[in-house]
Amino acid sequence: MFDGLTDKLSAAFSKITSRGVLNEKDIDEAMREIRVALLEADVSLPVVRSFIAQVKEQALGEKVVRSIQPGQMVVKIVHDELVKLLGSDESGLNFKAVPPACVLMVGLQGSGKTTTSAKIANLLKNKKKILLASLDIYRPAAQEQLAQLGAQIGVDTLPIVQGEKPEEIARRALKQGKSGSYDVIILDTAGRLHIDEALMDEVARIKEITNPTEVLLVADSMIGQDACNVAKEFNDKVGVTGIVLTRVDGSSRAGAALSMRMISGAPIKYLGTGEKIDEFEAFHPDRLAGRILGQGDVVSLVEKTMEKIDREEAEEVAKKMMKGKFDLEDMLTQLRQVQKLGSLGSLMGMIPGLSKFRAQIEESGVGDNLIKKQEAIILSMTKKERREPDIIKASRKKRIAAGAGVEVHDVNKLLKSYEQMSTMMKRMGKLGGMKGLAAQMMMKKNPFGGFSGGKNNRFPF
Repeated sequence: MFDGLTDKLSAAFSKITSRGVLNEKDIDEAMREIRVALLEADVSLPVVRSFIAQVKEQALGEKVVRSIQPGQMVVKIVHDELVKLLGSDESGLNFKAVPPACVLMVGLQGSGKTTTSAKIANLLKNKKKILLASLDIYRPAAQEQLAQLGAQIGVDTLPIVQGEKPEEIARRALKQGKSGSYDVIILDTAGRLHIDEALMDEVARIKEITNPTEVLLVADSMIGQDACNVAKEFNDKVGVTGIVLTRVDGSSRAGAALSMRMISGAPIKYLGTGEKIDEFEAFHPDRLAGRILGQGDVVSLVEKTMEKIDREEAEEVAKKMMKGKFDLEDMLTQLRQVQKLGSLGSLMGMIPGLSKFRAQIEESGVGDNLIKKQEAIILSMTKKERREPDIIKASRKKRIAAGAGVEVHDVNKLLKSYEQMSTMMKRMGKLGGMKGLAAQMMMKKNPFGGFSGGKNNRFPF
């Protein structure tokens, strides 16, 4: 989502961080480039003006000009101002009410309110007893969609009664919520293709009936410059307590994230990072600011790894690798573990310094498609072939390639990669694991051939 903005900001920073001394002209030039980058990212003009004014005031301060690394100080100021712009870390929802507490989902049609309602329910279901209720009687199959999502995640949904008005559905949801001892009711309201009085009046009446503890505005991050209008209208007419941005994994230009918070005054609570129910995360402004500036987000990466990766499975594979018993079934396990973490592009954005090389890596063919292709090749093999790759001969390679829908040279590439990984693991095992490898590296001796530095470096991977 932030690739374009990140690249432009990185280019602006590279000019000032390479200089030992900064003058007012240098800072003005950097501010001009940052202003253009934000405007091209669809951030609204009032937000950009306010942001640049705050950054420039601090960047011209004596503390920055006289510091040892003035360029780095400017980067830090931009980071801190981005965090302020994005808002405080208020990802939790307010349930301080006599149960059941109501969460009202509002937004335009197509923003992802129904799926987001299910994602929030899935996030809370282990701590709260949730009831999902669809008040959208206008979009065909909207109520059935929520019912299916509820069944998928194991959360109760309000039974559908044909012909009921949204206000009647809201009252029935409250009644069932109380009688069923539910902790939270999530109300999925109808959207429109554009803001109109009928939509706002209906949402206002539902809010009056249900008295929600949270009114969450669900907004498509690809909405662009119209984000401010949407945020302002909903906040003025209904009163927004939080924002959920969807499709942040797409090719949007990030303006919505930077504009809506300031215009509405409501904090961004969650980010929808994909179409799957579990592709949903709490919003942390400091982490997002780090991603935007190309500084990565190691904390989120670690959290995602702990959540998604099967620890016992990973430890078992690690033990086999250290013993030199790494086979293609273990390689398949590793590929699937990586896929659980999300796209390689999103993972690279979380690793400091790697985001700038994302385009080059994708152009080289090392991406999600390659992982899927390698998985298909391994699955086309028999169990014996996965455990003993040496028995795979030329005729069998043709059959494996045909079964996976690839060329024979793709099979050869996979086997070559496996051979290199297997050789590396065997040598690491002989050296005593990572400690031995580290000792060899400290001695400038590369245990895999060549030396650890200079032009003679010949790692096989």
